[in-house]
Amino acid sequence: MGLKIGDTIPEFSLRDQNGNTFSTTEWVGKKPLVIYFYPKDNTPGCTAEACSFRDSYEEFTELGAEVIGISSDTENSHQKFTEKHNLPFILLADTQNKVRRLFKVEKSLFILPGRETYVVDKQGEIIMVFNNVTANQHVKRALKALKKIV
Repeated sequence: MGLKIGDTIPEFSLRDQNGNTFSTTEWVGKKPLVIYFYPKDNTPGCTAEACSFRDSYEEFTELGAEVIGISSDTENSHQKFTEKHNLPFILLADTQNKVRRLFKVEKSLFILPGRETYVVDKQGEIIMVFNNVTANQHVKRALKALKKIV
């Protein structure tokens, strides 16, 4: 069972697609976060999900939130994925799946890394969890949850 609504997100640091270190301690207390875990760069479902977040990115920023995608791909893979699809948000390289384990994101169908989205309020408390292999529902659910706290 993964993290639930009301839980505080664990502290973590990972490198992003530009080689910068992203640390939750620098973000919690400043703005809400939409953290989504996805299986792999450049696969059909993950590309559709990333492009959906891209297409709604302005809505997220207008609500004061930052979008963060996390997979086990490398920084280099994330950089190419970002460039290919003009992704304006942060992608984090969790190559050892340490953060995926911290969030207790289960594998889907017992083989693929899970697709799970968390909306976290400014204080670091989880206000929404959505676990579904269908990529196109994550953005809608995340926006709806954010609108409730703004």
